[in-house]
Amino acid sequence: MSPLDRIANVSILKQHEVDKLYKVETRPAPSASDQFCFLVRPRIRTMRYIADIVNADKMSGRSRKYKIIFSPQKFYACEMVLEEEGVFGDVTCDEWSFYLLPLDEDIISMELPEFFRDYFLEGDHRWINSVARALQLLNSLYGPFGRAYGIGRCAKMSYELWRDLEEESEGDGQGRKPEIGSIFLMDRDTDYVTALCSQVVYEGLVDDTFRIKCGSVDFGPDVTSSDKSIKVLLNAQDKVFSQIRNEHFSSVFGFLSQKSRNLQAQYDRRRGMDIKQMKNFVSQELKGLKQEHRLLSLHIGACESIMKKKTKQDFQEMIKAEHSLLEGFDIRESTSFIEEHIDRQVSPIESLRLMCLLSITENGLVPKDYRSLKTQYLQSYGPEHLLTFHNLKRIGLLTEQAAGETLTAVESRVSKLVTDRAAGKITDAFNSLARKSNFRAISKKLGLIPRLDGEYDLKMPRDMAYVFSGAYVPLSCKIIEQVLERRGWQGLEEVLRLLNGHEFSVSDSTAEDGAAAEAQRVVLAVFLGGCTFSEIAALRFLGKERGCKFIFLTTAITNSARVMEAMSEARA
Repeated sequence: MSPLDRIANVSILKQHEVDKLYKVETRPAPSASDQFCFLVRPRIRTMRYIADIVNADKMSGRSRKYKIIFSPQKFYACEMVLEEEGVFGDVTCDEWSFYLLPLDEDIISMELPEFFRDYFLEGDHRWINSVARALQLLNSLYGPFGRAYGIGRCAKMSYELWRDLEEESEGDGQGRKPEIGSIFLMDRDTDYVTALCSQVVYEGLVDDTFRIKCGSVDFGPDVTSSDKSIKVLLNAQDKVFSQIRNEHFSSVFGFLSQKSRNLQAQYDRRRGMDIKQMKNFVSQELKGLKQEHRLLSLHIGACESIMKKKTKQDFQEMIKAEHSLLEGFDIRESTSFIEEHIDRQVSPIESLRLMCLLSITENGLVPKDYRSLKTQYLQSYGPEHLLTFHNLKRIGLLTEQAAGETLTAVESRVSKLVTDRAAGKITDAFNSLARKSNFRAISKKLGLIPRLDGEYDLKMPRDMAYVFSGAYVPLSCKIIEQVLERRGWQGLEEVLRLLNGHEFSVSDSTAEDGAAAEAQRVVLAVFLGGCTFSEIAALRFLGKERGCKFIFLTTAITNSARVMEAMSEARA
Protein backbone atom coordinates (compact mmCIF):
# COMPACT_ATOMS: atom_id res chain seq x y z
CA MET A 1 0.00 0.00 0.00
CA SER A 2 2.80 2.44 0.85
CA PRO A 3 4.60 2.37 -2.54
CA LEU A 4 1.25 2.64 -4.34
CA ASP A 5 0.42 5.67 -2.21
CA ARG A 6 3.71 7.35 -3.25
CA ILE A 7 2.88 6.80 -6.94
CA ALA A 8 -0.92 7.14 -7.10
CA ASN A 9 -2.63 8.14 -3.86
CA VAL A 10 -6.29 7.55 -3.03
CA SER A 11 -7.54 10.80 -4.59
CA ILE A 12 -5.81 10.01 -7.92
CA LEU A 13 -7.28 6.49 -7.88
CA LYS A 14 -10.75 7.92 -7.16
CA GLN A 15 -10.38 10.25 -10.16
CA HIS A 16 -9.82 7.11 -12.25
CA GLU A 17 -13.10 5.63 -11.01
CA VAL A 18 -11.71 3.36 -8.31
CA ASP A 19 -14.69 2.88 -6.02
CA LYS A 20 -13.09 1.41 -2.89
CA LEU A 21 -9.69 0.17 -1.72
CA TYR A 22 -9.43 -2.98 0.40
CA LYS A 23 -6.42 -4.64 1.93
CA VAL A 24 -6.15 -8.31 0.94
CA GLU A 25 -7.39 -9.96 4.12
CA THR A 26 -8.70 -13.40 4.92
CA ARG A 27 -12.35 -12.52 4.27
CA PRO A 28 -13.82 -11.35 0.95
CA ALA A 29 -14.65 -7.67 0.68
CA PRO A 30 -18.39 -6.94 0.34
CA SER A 31 -18.82 -4.80 -2.76
CA ALA A 32 -21.52 -4.06 -5.31
CA SER A 33 -18.88 -3.26 -7.94
CA ASP A 34 -18.89 -5.30 -11.15
CA GLN A 35 -15.07 -5.25 -11.45
CA PHE A 36 -12.39 -6.41 -9.00
CA CYS A 37 -8.74 -5.54 -9.53
CA PHE A 38 -6.16 -7.25 -7.30
CA LEU A 39 -2.70 -5.71 -6.97
CA VAL A 40 -0.66 -8.44 -5.29
CA ARG A 41 2.70 -10.06 -4.72
CA PRO A 42 3.01 -13.40 -6.54
CA ARG A 43 2.14 -15.57 -3.50
CA ILE A 44 0.36 -18.93 -3.55
CA ARG A 45 -1.57 -18.04 -0.38
CA THR A 46 -2.93 -14.89 -2.08
CA MET A 47 -3.96 -16.87 -5.19
CA ARG A 48 -6.08 -19.17 -3.00
CA TYR A 49 -7.70 -16.14 -1.37
CA ILE A 50 -8.59 -14.67 -4.82
CA ALA A 51 -9.88 -18.06 -6.02
CA ASP A 52 -12.18 -18.22 -2.94
CA ILE A 53 -13.70 -14.83 -3.83
CA VAL A 54 -14.25 -15.80 -7.48
CA ASN A 55 -15.76 -19.18 -6.53
CA ALA A 56 -18.01 -17.57 -3.90
CA ASP A 57 -19.32 -15.17 -6.58
CA LYS A 58 -19.94 -18.08 -8.96
CA MET A 59 -21.88 -19.95 -6.27
CA SER A 60 -24.11 -16.93 -5.60
CA GLY A 61 -24.59 -16.31 -9.35
CA ARG A 62 -22.78 -12.97 -9.41
CA SER A 63 -21.04 -11.91 -12.59
CA ARG A 64 -17.96 -9.71 -12.31
CA LYS A 65 -14.70 -9.06 -14.13
CA TYR A 66 -11.51 -9.97 -12.24
CA LYS A 67 -8.04 -8.69 -12.99
CA ILE A 68 -4.91 -9.72 -11.11
CA ILE A 69 -1.87 -7.43 -11.37
CA PHE A 70 1.29 -9.12 -10.11
CA SER A 71 4.04 -6.90 -8.74
CA PRO A 72 6.90 -6.89 -9.60
CA GLN A 73 6.37 -9.98 -11.78
CA LYS A 74 4.11 -12.97 -12.44
CA PHE A 75 5.16 -16.52 -11.56
CA TYR A 76 4.09 -19.71 -13.25
CA ALA A 77 3.27 -21.34 -9.88
CA CYS A 78 0.56 -18.70 -9.28
CA GLU A 79 -1.15 -19.48 -12.58
CA MET A 80 -1.01 -23.19 -11.69
CA VAL A 81 -2.86 -22.54 -8.42
CA LEU A 82 -5.55 -20.51 -10.23
CA GLU A 83 -5.93 -23.40 -12.66
CA GLU A 84 -6.17 -25.97 -9.83
CA GLU A 85 -8.86 -23.88 -8.14
CA GLY A 86 -10.81 -23.71 -11.40
CA VAL A 87 -10.74 -19.92 -11.85
CA PHE A 88 -7.93 -19.42 -14.37
CA GLY A 89 -10.41 -18.79 -17.18
CA ASP A 90 -12.32 -16.22 -15.11
CA VAL A 91 -9.41 -13.87 -14.41
CA THR A 92 -7.07 -11.81 -16.57
CA CYS A 93 -3.47 -11.41 -15.42
CA ASP A 94 -1.02 -8.55 -15.84
CA GLU A 95 2.29 -7.39 -14.36
CA TRP A 96 3.33 -4.14 -12.74
CA SER A 97 7.10 -4.29 -13.25
CA PHE A 98 7.77 -2.18 -10.19
CA TYR A 99 11.53 -2.33 -9.68
CA LEU A 100 12.68 1.06 -8.45
CA LEU A 101 11.13 3.71 -6.22
CA PRO A 102 13.25 6.81 -5.50
CA LEU A 103 12.72 7.62 -1.81
CA ASP A 104 15.18 10.51 -1.88
CA GLU A 105 17.81 12.04 -4.12
CA ASP A 106 20.31 9.31 -3.15
CA ILE A 107 18.07 6.41 -1.98
CA ILE A 108 16.27 4.03 -4.32
CA SER A 109 14.20 1.23 -2.82
CA MET A 110 12.73 -1.85 -4.49
CA GLU A 111 10.17 -1.98 -1.65
CA LEU A 112 10.55 -5.75 -1.27
CA PRO A 113 10.60 -6.20 2.53
CA GLU A 114 9.85 -9.93 2.05
CA PHE A 115 13.16 -10.40 0.17
CA PHE A 116 15.06 -10.88 3.45
CA ARG A 117 12.96 -13.73 4.80
CA ASP A 118 12.33 -15.37 1.43
CA TYR A 119 15.97 -15.58 0.44
CA PHE A 120 17.97 -15.83 3.66
CA LEU A 121 15.57 -18.03 5.65
CA GLU A 122 13.53 -19.94 3.08
CA GLY A 123 16.29 -20.17 0.46
CA ASP A 124 13.79 -18.94 -2.14
CA HIS A 125 15.50 -17.34 -5.16
CA ARG A 126 12.36 -15.78 -6.63
CA TRP A 127 13.45 -12.15 -6.21
CA ILE A 128 16.93 -12.46 -7.74
CA ASN A 129 15.40 -11.89 -11.16
CA SER A 130 13.82 -8.65 -9.87
CA VAL A 131 17.21 -7.41 -8.60
CA ALA A 132 18.85 -8.25 -11.94
CA ARG A 133 16.10 -6.40 -13.81
CA ALA A 134 16.47 -3.36 -11.52
CA LEU A 135 20.21 -3.28 -12.31
CA GLN A 136 19.41 -3.63 -16.01
CA LEU A 137 17.04 -0.67 -15.78
CA LEU A 138 19.68 1.49 -14.04
CA ASN A 139 22.27 0.39 -16.57
CA SER A 140 20.01 1.43 -19.46
CA LEU A 141 19.37 4.83 -17.84
CA TYR A 142 22.88 5.70 -16.65
CA GLY A 143 25.17 3.76 -18.96
CA PRO A 144 27.52 0.87 -18.12
CA PHE A 145 29.21 0.66 -14.69
CA GLY A 146 33.02 0.93 -14.78
CA ARG A 147 33.74 -1.47 -11.93
CA ALA A 148 31.58 -4.02 -10.13
CA TYR A 149 32.36 -5.49 -6.71
CA GLY A 150 30.31 -7.73 -4.51
CA ILE A 151 30.22 -10.17 -1.64
CA GLY A 152 27.66 -12.87 -0.84
CA ARG A 153 25.96 -15.66 -2.75
CA CYS A 154 22.89 -13.59 -3.56
CA ALA A 155 25.05 -10.68 -4.77
CA LYS A 156 26.98 -13.00 -7.06
CA MET A 157 23.85 -14.63 -8.49
CA SER A 158 22.15 -11.26 -9.03
CA TYR A 159 25.24 -9.88 -10.78
CA GLU A 160 25.62 -12.93 -13.04
CA LEU A 161 21.93 -12.96 -13.99
CA TRP A 162 22.10 -9.24 -14.76
CA ARG A 163 25.11 -9.81 -17.06
CA ASP A 164 23.15 -12.58 -18.85
CA LEU A 165 20.17 -10.23 -19.30
CA GLU A 166 22.51 -7.55 -20.66
CA GLU A 167 23.92 -9.96 -23.25
CA GLU A 168 20.44 -11.06 -24.31
CA SER A 169 19.18 -7.50 -24.69
CA GLU A 170 22.43 -6.40 -26.33
CA GLY A 171 22.68 -3.68 -23.69
CA ASP A 172 20.30 -0.71 -23.95
CA GLY A 173 22.84 1.29 -21.94
CA GLN A 174 25.64 0.67 -24.43
CA GLY A 175 26.68 3.82 -26.19
CA ARG A 176 25.44 5.92 -23.29
CA LYS A 177 28.00 7.91 -21.39
CA PRO A 178 28.65 6.15 -18.05
CA GLU A 179 27.33 8.21 -15.13
CA ILE A 180 28.10 5.69 -12.33
CA GLY A 181 31.73 4.73 -11.72
CA SER A 182 31.43 1.70 -9.44
CA ILE A 183 28.73 -0.62 -8.18
CA PHE A 184 29.01 -2.62 -4.95
CA LEU A 185 26.57 -5.46 -4.19
CA MET A 186 26.33 -6.83 -0.66
CA ASP A 187 24.25 -9.53 1.02
CA ARG A 188 22.63 -8.64 4.34
CA ASP A 189 23.98 -11.85 5.93
CA THR A 190 27.54 -10.58 5.41
CA ASP A 191 26.83 -8.19 8.27
CA TYR A 192 23.98 -8.90 10.66
CA VAL A 193 25.66 -7.09 13.57
CA THR A 194 25.12 -3.59 12.12
CA ALA A 195 21.45 -4.33 11.42
CA LEU A 196 20.94 -5.51 15.03
CA CYS A 197 22.47 -2.48 16.77
CA SER A 198 20.35 0.36 18.16
CA GLN A 199 20.48 3.37 15.85
CA VAL A 200 21.57 6.72 17.25
CA VAL A 201 21.65 8.96 14.16
CA TYR A 202 18.47 11.04 13.95
CA GLU A 203 16.94 9.40 10.86
CA GLY A 204 17.65 5.93 12.27
CA LEU A 205 16.07 6.83 15.61
CA VAL A 206 12.97 8.20 13.87
CA ASP A 207 12.74 4.89 11.97
CA ASP A 208 13.24 2.80 15.14
CA THR A 209 10.68 4.86 17.09
CA PHE A 210 7.97 5.78 14.56
CA ARG A 211 8.64 3.43 11.60
CA ILE A 212 9.44 5.29 8.39
CA LYS A 213 7.34 3.71 5.64
CA CYS A 214 8.35 4.29 2.05
CA GLY A 215 10.03 7.61 2.87
CA SER A 216 7.23 9.06 5.01
CA VAL A 217 6.34 8.86 8.68
CA ASP A 218 3.15 9.27 10.70
CA PHE A 219 3.72 11.61 13.64
CA GLY A 220 1.04 11.06 16.29
CA PRO A 221 -0.55 13.55 18.73
CA ASP A 222 2.45 13.24 21.11
CA VAL A 223 4.61 14.88 18.40
CA THR A 224 2.14 17.29 16.76
CA SER A 225 0.85 18.66 20.11
CA SER A 226 -2.66 18.44 18.68
CA ASP A 227 -5.31 15.74 18.63
CA LYS A 228 -4.50 14.51 15.13
CA SER A 229 -1.67 12.67 13.39
CA ILE A 230 0.31 14.13 10.48
CA LYS A 231 1.99 12.26 7.65
CA VAL A 232 5.37 13.83 6.86
CA LEU A 233 7.57 13.11 3.85
CA LEU A 234 11.17 12.79 5.04
CA ASN A 235 13.64 13.72 2.32
CA ALA A 236 16.12 16.38 1.21
CA GLN A 237 13.22 18.75 0.36
CA ASP A 238 12.61 19.13 4.12
CA LYS A 239 15.16 21.85 4.89
CA VAL A 240 15.26 21.13 8.63
CA PHE A 241 15.40 17.35 8.32
CA SER A 242 18.11 17.38 5.63
CA GLN A 243 20.45 19.16 8.08
CA ILE A 244 19.92 16.81 11.03
CA ARG A 245 19.17 13.42 9.43
CA ASN A 246 22.80 12.17 9.56
CA GLU A 247 23.66 13.77 12.90
CA HIS A 248 24.20 11.88 16.14
CA PHE A 249 21.12 12.38 18.30
CA SER A 250 23.11 14.14 21.04
CA SER A 251 23.77 17.13 18.76
CA VAL A 252 20.28 17.40 17.24
CA PHE A 253 18.62 19.34 20.08
CA GLY A 254 21.36 21.98 20.08
CA PHE A 255 20.98 22.44 16.33
CA LEU A 256 17.17 22.72 16.53
CA SER A 257 17.23 25.30 19.33
CA GLN A 258 19.82 27.37 17.41
CA LYS A 259 17.61 27.11 14.31
CA SER A 260 14.53 28.30 16.20
CA ARG A 261 16.47 31.33 17.54
CA ASN A 262 17.55 32.21 13.98
CA LEU A 263 13.97 31.82 12.78
CA GLN A 264 12.69 34.09 15.54
CA ALA A 265 15.31 36.69 14.57
CA GLN A 266 14.07 36.59 10.95
CA TYR A 267 10.46 37.10 12.13
CA ASP A 268 11.56 39.99 14.35
CA ARG A 269 13.04 41.84 11.35
CA ARG A 270 9.47 42.87 10.45
CA ARG A 271 9.34 45.43 13.24
CA GLY A 272 11.56 48.01 11.61
CA MET A 273 10.18 47.62 8.07
CA ASP A 274 8.41 50.22 5.97
CA ILE A 275 5.37 49.34 3.78
CA LYS A 276 7.41 48.34 0.68
CA GLN A 277 9.79 46.12 2.66
CA MET A 278 6.85 44.52 4.48
CA LYS A 279 5.16 43.80 1.14
CA ASN A 280 8.33 42.12 -0.16
CA PHE A 281 8.73 40.19 3.09
CA VAL A 282 5.14 38.86 2.95
CA SER A 283 5.31 37.93 -0.74
CA GLN A 284 8.80 36.39 -0.76
CA GLU A 285 9.88 35.19 2.68
CA LEU A 286 6.89 34.68 4.95
CA LYS A 287 5.60 31.49 3.33
CA GLY A 288 9.05 29.87 3.53
CA LEU A 289 9.48 30.91 7.16
CA LYS A 290 6.07 29.53 8.13
CA GLN A 291 6.88 26.23 6.41
CA GLU A 292 10.25 26.05 8.18
CA HIS A 293 8.57 26.90 11.49
CA ARG A 294 6.06 24.06 11.03
CA LEU A 295 8.82 21.55 10.22
CA LEU A 296 10.96 22.78 13.10
CA SER A 297 8.16 22.32 15.64
CA LEU A 298 7.48 18.79 14.25
CA HIS A 299 11.12 17.71 14.57
CA ILE A 300 11.40 19.22 18.07
CA GLY A 301 8.23 17.28 18.98
CA ALA A 302 9.71 14.11 17.48
CA CYS A 303 12.92 14.58 19.50
CA GLU A 304 10.97 15.05 22.74
CA SER A 305 8.88 11.97 22.01
CA ILE A 306 12.01 9.89 21.28
CA MET A 307 13.59 11.11 24.55
CA LYS A 308 10.50 10.11 26.55
CA LYS A 309 10.30 6.65 25.00
CA LYS A 310 14.00 5.97 25.25
CA THR A 311 14.17 7.08 28.89
CA LYS A 312 11.41 4.60 29.69
CA GLN A 313 13.44 1.83 28.07
CA ASP A 314 16.67 2.65 29.94
CA PHE A 315 18.23 3.42 26.59
CA GLN A 316 21.66 4.33 28.01
CA GLU A 317 21.89 0.99 29.81
CA MET A 318 20.93 -0.82 26.62
CA ILE A 319 23.56 1.03 24.53
CA LYS A 320 26.17 0.25 27.20
CA ALA A 321 25.29 -3.46 27.07
CA GLU A 322 25.47 -3.41 23.24
CA HIS A 323 28.91 -1.76 23.29
CA SER A 324 30.13 -4.38 25.76
CA LEU A 325 28.95 -7.13 23.40
CA LEU A 326 30.65 -5.48 20.41
CA GLU A 327 33.92 -5.10 22.30
CA GLY A 328 33.72 -8.53 23.94
CA PHE A 329 33.97 -7.16 27.51
CA ASP A 330 31.89 -8.20 30.54
CA ILE A 331 30.00 -10.91 28.65
CA ARG A 332 28.60 -12.31 31.92
CA GLU A 333 27.31 -8.88 32.87
CA SER A 334 25.71 -8.42 29.45
CA THR A 335 24.07 -11.85 29.69
CA SER A 336 22.63 -10.84 33.11
CA PHE A 337 21.34 -7.60 31.52
CA ILE A 338 19.55 -9.63 28.82
CA GLU A 339 18.08 -12.00 31.43
CA GLU A 340 16.78 -9.06 33.43
CA HIS A 341 15.32 -7.57 30.22
CA ILE A 342 13.45 -10.84 29.58
CA ASP A 343 12.27 -11.21 33.19
CA ARG A 344 10.89 -7.65 33.24
CA GLN A 345 9.10 -8.42 29.93
CA VAL A 346 10.32 -5.10 28.53
CA SER A 347 9.81 -6.04 24.87
CA PRO A 348 9.93 -9.44 23.14
CA ILE A 349 11.59 -7.97 20.04
CA GLU A 350 14.29 -6.11 22.02
CA SER A 351 15.09 -9.16 24.16
CA LEU A 352 15.41 -11.31 21.05
CA ARG A 353 17.63 -8.73 19.36
CA LEU A 354 20.04 -8.61 22.30
CA MET A 355 20.21 -12.42 22.42
CA CYS A 356 21.05 -12.50 18.69
CA LEU A 357 23.70 -9.81 19.14
CA LEU A 358 25.26 -11.85 21.96
CA SER A 359 25.20 -14.99 19.82
CA ILE A 360 26.74 -13.40 16.70
CA THR A 361 29.49 -11.51 18.52
CA GLU A 362 30.40 -14.64 20.52
CA ASN A 363 30.19 -17.05 17.54
CA GLY A 364 27.26 -18.88 19.13
CA LEU A 365 26.16 -19.28 22.73
CA VAL A 366 27.54 -21.79 25.21
CA PRO A 367 24.90 -24.62 25.37
CA LYS A 368 24.11 -23.87 29.06
CA ASP A 369 23.46 -20.15 28.29
CA TYR A 370 21.49 -20.98 25.14
CA ARG A 371 19.13 -23.33 27.00
CA SER A 372 18.76 -20.99 29.96
CA LEU A 373 17.98 -17.87 27.84
CA LYS A 374 15.63 -19.79 25.56
CA THR A 375 13.71 -21.24 28.53
CA GLN A 376 13.42 -17.85 30.23
CA TYR A 377 12.28 -16.22 26.99
CA LEU A 378 9.55 -18.81 26.30
CA GLN A 379 8.34 -18.64 29.91
CA SER A 380 8.25 -14.85 29.80
CA TYR A 381 6.73 -14.24 26.36
CA GLY A 382 4.92 -17.48 25.58
CA PRO A 383 5.59 -20.85 23.88
CA GLU A 384 4.34 -19.55 20.49
CA HIS A 385 7.88 -18.13 20.00
CA LEU A 386 9.31 -21.64 19.67
CA LEU A 387 9.23 -21.43 15.87
CA THR A 388 11.11 -18.12 16.04
CA PHE A 389 14.05 -19.86 17.75
CA HIS A 390 14.04 -22.50 15.03
CA ASN A 391 14.13 -19.77 12.35
CA LEU A 392 16.89 -17.83 14.09
CA LYS A 393 19.01 -20.95 14.42
CA ARG A 394 18.48 -21.80 10.78
CA ILE A 395 19.54 -18.37 9.56
CA GLY A 396 22.54 -18.27 11.93
CA LEU A 397 21.37 -15.37 14.09
CA LEU A 398 20.97 -17.31 17.34
CA THR A 399 23.07 -20.45 17.49
CA GLU A 400 24.52 -22.82 20.04
CA GLN A 401 28.20 -23.74 20.15
CA ALA A 402 28.70 -27.48 19.65
CA ALA A 403 29.29 -29.13 23.03
CA GLY A 404 32.94 -29.51 24.01
CA GLU A 405 34.16 -27.30 21.16
CA THR A 406 36.20 -24.22 21.78
CA LEU A 407 35.79 -21.20 19.57
CA THR A 408 39.17 -21.69 17.92
CA ALA A 409 38.40 -25.33 17.10
CA VAL A 410 35.21 -24.27 15.33
CA GLU A 411 37.01 -21.46 13.52
CA SER A 412 39.83 -23.65 12.28
CA ARG A 413 37.40 -26.32 11.10
CA VAL A 414 35.26 -23.78 9.25
CA SER A 415 38.28 -22.11 7.68
CA LYS A 416 39.55 -25.53 6.52
CA LEU A 417 36.16 -26.14 4.91
CA VAL A 418 36.18 -22.76 3.21
CA THR A 419 39.78 -22.85 1.99
CA ASP A 420 39.65 -26.50 0.93
CA ARG A 421 39.46 -26.67 -2.86
CA ALA A 422 36.82 -29.38 -2.52
CA ALA A 423 34.62 -26.88 -0.66
CA GLY A 424 32.70 -26.23 -3.86
CA LYS A 425 31.36 -29.76 -3.69
CA ILE A 426 29.91 -29.32 -0.23
CA THR A 427 26.15 -28.97 -0.41
CA ASP A 428 24.57 -25.63 0.46
CA ALA A 429 22.86 -27.23 3.45
CA PHE A 430 26.17 -28.30 4.97
CA ASN A 431 27.70 -24.97 4.06
CA SER A 432 25.06 -23.07 6.00
CA LEU A 433 25.56 -25.38 8.97
CA ALA A 434 29.24 -24.57 8.92
CA ARG A 435 28.61 -20.85 8.62
CA LYS A 436 29.82 -18.96 11.65
CA SER A 437 29.92 -15.23 12.20
CA ASN A 438 33.66 -14.96 13.14
CA PHE A 439 32.81 -11.43 14.28
CA ARG A 440 35.67 -11.06 16.79
CA ALA A 441 38.36 -12.04 14.28
CA ILE A 442 36.87 -9.85 11.51
CA SER A 443 36.54 -6.94 13.92
CA LYS A 444 40.23 -7.22 14.87
CA LYS A 445 41.39 -7.53 11.24
CA LEU A 446 39.41 -4.51 10.02
CA GLY A 447 39.72 -2.39 13.18
CA LEU A 448 35.96 -2.06 13.67
CA ILE A 449 36.28 -1.02 17.32
CA PRO A 450 38.14 2.34 17.31
CA ARG A 451 40.91 2.81 19.87
CA LEU A 452 39.95 5.94 21.73
CA ASP A 453 42.39 8.57 22.96
CA GLY A 454 40.20 10.67 25.19
CA GLU A 455 36.57 11.50 24.46
CA TYR A 456 35.01 10.83 21.03
CA ASP A 457 33.59 14.11 19.70
CA LEU A 458 30.20 13.23 18.22
CA LYS A 459 29.62 16.79 16.97
CA MET A 460 32.77 16.65 14.83
CA PRO A 461 33.02 12.97 13.83
CA ARG A 462 36.37 11.69 12.58
CA ASP A 463 35.21 8.35 11.17
CA MET A 464 32.12 6.27 10.42
CA ALA A 465 32.01 4.97 14.02
CA TYR A 466 30.06 8.10 15.02
CA VAL A 467 26.85 6.40 13.80
CA PHE A 468 27.24 4.07 16.81
CA SER A 469 28.49 6.71 19.29
CA GLY A 470 32.13 6.09 18.34
CA ALA A 471 32.05 2.49 19.58
CA TYR A 472 31.85 0.56 16.30
CA VAL A 473 32.39 1.09 12.56
CA PRO A 474 29.63 -0.70 10.59
CA LEU A 475 31.23 -3.82 9.05
CA SER A 476 29.34 -3.44 5.76
CA CYS A 477 30.58 0.15 5.33
CA LYS A 478 34.15 -0.77 6.29
CA ILE A 479 34.21 -3.51 3.63
CA ILE A 480 32.96 -1.06 0.98
CA GLU A 481 35.57 1.52 2.08
CA GLN A 482 38.43 -1.00 1.93
CA VAL A 483 37.46 -2.50 -1.44
CA LEU A 484 37.01 0.92 -3.08
CA GLU A 485 40.35 2.06 -1.67
CA ARG A 486 42.19 -1.05 -2.93
CA ARG A 487 40.13 -1.19 -6.15
CA GLY A 488 39.51 -4.87 -5.44
CA TRP A 489 39.88 -7.57 -2.80
CA GLN A 490 43.70 -7.78 -2.78
CA GLY A 491 45.07 -7.86 0.74
CA LEU A 492 41.68 -8.80 2.22
CA GLU A 493 42.07 -12.58 1.73
CA GLU A 494 42.05 -13.30 5.47
CA VAL A 495 38.87 -11.25 5.96
CA LEU A 496 37.22 -13.03 3.01
CA ARG A 497 38.05 -16.41 4.53
CA LEU A 498 36.31 -15.34 7.75
CA LEU A 499 33.35 -13.90 5.80
CA ASN A 500 32.80 -17.17 3.92
CA GLY A 501 33.68 -15.63 0.53
CA HIS A 502 31.52 -15.44 -2.62
CA GLU A 503 33.28 -12.20 -3.52
CA PHE A 504 33.83 -10.86 -7.03
CA SER A 505 35.51 -7.92 -8.71
CA VAL A 506 35.00 -7.07 -12.38
CA SER A 507 36.15 -4.03 -14.31
CA ASP A 508 34.83 -2.84 -17.65
CA SER A 509 37.74 -0.87 -19.07
CA THR A 510 35.68 0.61 -21.93
CA ALA A 511 33.10 2.02 -19.49
CA GLU A 512 35.84 3.20 -17.15
CA ASP A 513 37.71 5.03 -19.91
CA GLY A 514 34.49 6.58 -21.20
CA ALA A 515 33.37 7.82 -17.78
CA ALA A 516 34.04 11.43 -16.90
CA ALA A 517 35.99 12.12 -13.70
CA GLU A 518 32.70 13.21 -12.10
CA ALA A 519 31.02 9.87 -12.92
CA GLN A 520 33.94 7.84 -11.57
CA ARG A 521 33.31 9.36 -8.16
CA VAL A 522 29.72 8.03 -8.06
CA VAL A 523 29.29 4.68 -6.27
CA LEU A 524 26.08 2.65 -6.36
CA ALA A 525 25.82 0.63 -3.11
CA VAL A 526 23.34 -2.24 -3.49
CA PHE A 527 22.07 -3.91 -0.30
CA LEU A 528 20.29 -7.25 -0.79
CA GLY A 529 18.09 -7.99 2.21
CA GLY A 530 17.76 -4.42 3.45
CA CYS A 531 19.86 -1.42 4.46
CA THR A 532 19.69 0.62 7.68
CA PHE A 533 19.70 4.41 7.99
CA SER A 534 22.88 4.07 10.10
CA GLU A 535 24.70 2.53 7.13
CA ILE A 536 23.36 5.23 4.83
CA ALA A 537 24.58 7.97 7.22
CA ALA A 538 28.01 6.28 7.57
CA LEU A 539 28.53 6.02 3.80
CA ARG A 540 27.33 9.60 3.26
CA PHE A 541 30.01 10.63 5.77
CA LEU A 542 32.61 8.50 3.94
CA GLY A 543 31.56 10.06 0.63
CA LYS A 544 32.14 13.56 2.01
CA GLU A 545 35.55 12.55 3.38
CA ARG A 546 36.68 10.85 0.15
CA GLY A 547 35.11 13.29 -2.29
CA CYS A 548 32.76 10.71 -3.80
CA LYS A 549 28.97 10.32 -3.85
CA PHE A 550 27.10 7.21 -2.74
CA ILE A 551 23.74 6.27 -4.24
CA PHE A 552 21.86 3.55 -2.37
CA LEU A 553 19.78 0.81 -3.93
CA THR A 554 18.17 -1.50 -1.41
CA THR A 555 15.52 -4.22 -1.47
CA ALA A 556 13.94 -2.30 1.46
CA ILE A 557 14.91 -0.13 4.41
CA THR A 558 15.45 -2.30 7.46
CA ASN A 559 16.27 -2.05 11.17
CA SER A 560 16.68 -4.48 14.06
CA ALA A 561 12.92 -4.73 14.74
CA ARG A 562 12.13 -5.56 11.09
CA VAL A 563 14.83 -8.26 11.03
CA MET A 564 13.42 -9.83 14.20
CA GLU A 565 9.82 -9.58 12.98
CA ALA A 566 10.74 -11.32 9.72
CA MET A 567 11.96 -14.27 11.81
CA SER A 568 9.03 -14.17 14.23
CA GLU A 569 6.19 -14.57 11.74
CA ALA A 570 4.70 -17.97 11.17
CA ARG A 571 5.73 -19.47 7.83
CA ALA A 572 4.07 -17.74 4.87
